[in-house]
Amino acid sequence: MKPLKKLNISGARVLPLVEGGKGVAVSNGLTAGAWAKAGGVGTFSCVNPDSYDKDGKPIPQIYHGDTRRERFQELKDYAIQGGIEQARIATEVAEGNGRIHMNVLWEAGGTVDILNGVLSEVGDLIHGVTCGAGMPYGVAEIAAKYDTYYHPIVSSSRAFNALWKRSFKKIPDWLGGVVYEDPWLAGGHNGLSNAEDPKIPQDPYGRVADLRKVMRTNGLDETPIIMAGGVWYLRDWENWLDNDELGPIAFQFGTRPLLTKESPISNSWKARLLTLDEDDILLQSFSPTGFYSSAVKNKMLMDIKARNDHQVEYRTKPEDGFTAELKLGPRGRPIYLTAADLATAQGYIADGLDVGMKTPDSTVIFVNEKTSKRILTSQAECMCCLSQCRFSNWADNEEGTTGRRADPRSFCIQKALQTIAHTDQVEDGLMFSGHNGFMFKKDPFYSNNFVPTVAELVARIASGD
Repeated sequence: MKPLKKLNISGARVLPLVEGGKGVAVSNGLTAGAWAKAGGVGTFSCVNPDSYDKDGKPIPQIYHGDTRRERFQELKDYAIQGGIEQARIATEVAEGNGRIHMNVLWEAGGTVDILNGVLSEVGDLIHGVTCGAGMPYGVAEIAAKYDTYYHPIVSSSRAFNALWKRSFKKIPDWLGGVVYEDPWLAGGHNGLSNAEDPKIPQDPYGRVADLRKVMRTNGLDETPIIMAGGVWYLRDWENWLDNDELGPIAFQFGTRPLLTKESPISNSWKARLLTLDEDDILLQSFSPTGFYSSAVKNKMLMDIKARNDHQVEYRTKPEDGFTAELKLGPRGRPIYLTAADLATAQGYIADGLDVGMKTPDSTVIFVNEKTSKRILTSQAECMCCLSQCRFSNWADNEEGTTGRRADPRSFCIQKALQTIAHTDQVEDGLMFSGHNGFMFKKDPFYSNNFVPTVAELVARIASGD
């Protein structure tokens, strides 16, 4: 493989190897610091990061407010304190090597307040802010205020062009790099547009080449593009190195760093990673964000899939084709289905799925009473972790609502991510993974259940493997 050359990223020449920022509390100060110490760019997540008690144990993020607004403020307070702690840990571990980035999601709840709250305290410890999940028009101005580089995450040249024209061109000097996150290969939430088919992946080379063309028209010839999603062996991407068409390229790794000694995830999660087959990873649209996301199939995900499968269309009044009456709930209020869907719904009810829950899209799903109660409780306990949540119908606006019916086909992503991050209940939490998660089982580096340190992993990646 070609020698791996250092690039100028966030004000220093470092290995073009970037740790992906995984919230909640999965990429933390320890992993980011270790990655930077190894000579690359370490990234901790500021999406519900952990704070610690005097014994070094994570402080449970428990919400006491009676209203959503009160819990929203608690969430921001937790994130600011956790972000400050993780930045300090990362800096201490890095020992002056590499670069430290902080990852935030633009469409997460309270991101603007959280960014300002953390950077105002430890801005000199953080070299860059990566930000995706939506169109982060405001991240440039916030980062530059604290002399910090910003790295937008985009999934197309079109998205970057819109960001540049509206915002970034006003603050070009602090643009440290552009993260291209492939919509089909990356883990977590993916930026699939309405024009793109989740089942028909496109070659990332052409999409990144298009991104570089747009960047060059705006004088960004030497600004690195960071390829994120689907990168396992660098030798498979050798033609991207020293490539005049693509320009300076770095590579982001989100899935592989999960399996390191420094990684805070449970041993149960680490063990599960070593068993994955290719069809164990599902790209699905169940997230309350409205984005597609890629995660490991487990009981939680399959339960949500079943909710979506046990679904029929309805009307509140009889109309053409919808004349078959079905009474729902203790009051027996009627809805109207097609004759075929009535037979389907009656089958669900006979199987014990006897509670109908209406969705905002004129459909009704069928679940049992236990699941219904769990859904309603989670919706009521919403802590406003998203700027807009289709599951609970929270929105960060004056009304505090999206104006739509809460959607029982989704789930509380905060609870699901806290569960997977802080317990060994791998069947009951949201286990994000990139498409290549199945490679742990195939890669000889991990034979005999070997778990490397971050330094060992970075060295292995840099070698081409």
